[in-house]
Amino acid sequence: MSKFKVKRRSLLQSISMLVAGGGALLKTGNLQAAVEQATRSIAGWPGMEYRKLGKTNFEGSRLVFGCGAALSRGQANDLLEPAFESGINVFDVGYSGYYRAAERNLGRFLKQHRDDVLLISKAPAGDIKAGQTLNTAQARQAATVWTKYMEGSLRELQVEHMDAYYLMAVNNVDLVRSEEIHRAFEHAKAAGKVSHLGLSTHENAEAVLLSAVETGSYSLAQIAITPDGWYDWNSRKTLEGSPDMLSLRPVLDKARNAGIGLIGMKAGRHLAGRRITGWGSPDAFDGYYPENLMNSGLTAFQRSYAYVLANGLDAVNSDMQQWQHLKENFIAATTAQTHFFQETV
Repeated sequence: MSKFKVKRRSLLQSISMLVAGGGALLKTGNLQAAVEQATRSIAGWPGMEYRKLGKTNFEGSRLVFGCGAALSRGQANDLLEPAFESGINVFDVGYSGYYRAAERNLGRFLKQHRDDVLLISKAPAGDIKAGQTLNTAQARQAATVWTKYMEGSLRELQVEHMDAYYLMAVNNVDLVRSEEIHRAFEHAKAAGKVSHLGLSTHENAEAVLLSAVETGSYSLAQIAITPDGWYDWNSRKTLEGSPDMLSLRPVLDKARNAGIGLIGMKAGRHLAGRRITGWGSPDAFDGYYPENLMNSGLTAFQRSYAYVLANGLDAVNSDMQQWQHLKENFIAATTAQTHFFQETV
């Protein structure tokens, strides 16, 4: 009877793997991709590359697992373990008011791996516009809102401590400089709830980043940047009039020299979509790439990741909801430097 049970279980597992891989085969026609989708094997993947992330002094993987959208409804819960096994050790999520159940879903993974990863979450400090001037009362209210979200994130994640908590989608320089925000962070740090202050920005990003440098208070900054320059959240394209990334290198270097670890986001977002809608252009950044990168066999998305990692960023954050995306992004992050005559980070 026991032998029958083992054989039956093995048969059911094989059927499950075939079902799991069938979707990939139908979508791509790629048998290898279908097998990998079914087996979820990281065998043969290159070794992960690591960089010290600013004042955290943490040797973080150059690919950050963006958990917000990916775990909001549990879509990519099953990618967390293989991502960790592959060498990814930075996991970025966000508060439940925007990302639904993402923190709760990540919390289950953290029960096994909390001591081995850099845990980042984030939340906004209220509805504050880019050009708005903040008075003391408004700054105090913003700090109260942000602190409340931080407490909620700790509960959702089921942890007592986060490595970093960001001001999410911040575009206001007064908020970045706010003594009220810094005081709220220091209070949470003293209580053992968080170790590092960070920010994420995809609007007014250069001014925000330079303001963070001036304060000396920030350890991490997640910035929306492409080979063509700053990404604009409103247009879903590169910001009109933005210098390209190489021209922005002095700004990035200033931040990194100030101890701010730089994590990119939206590096390939402009490539997505359909031309008929007026946005999305797979070849938008090809003019920036050296010949060997163009001939590397990497996809348009992989090329954008490799480029930004080789030209000023410590890591890139990616929303990965499918096995193939995890693998493709992993390869881009681990081979970025090989496509340039010398790495320029």
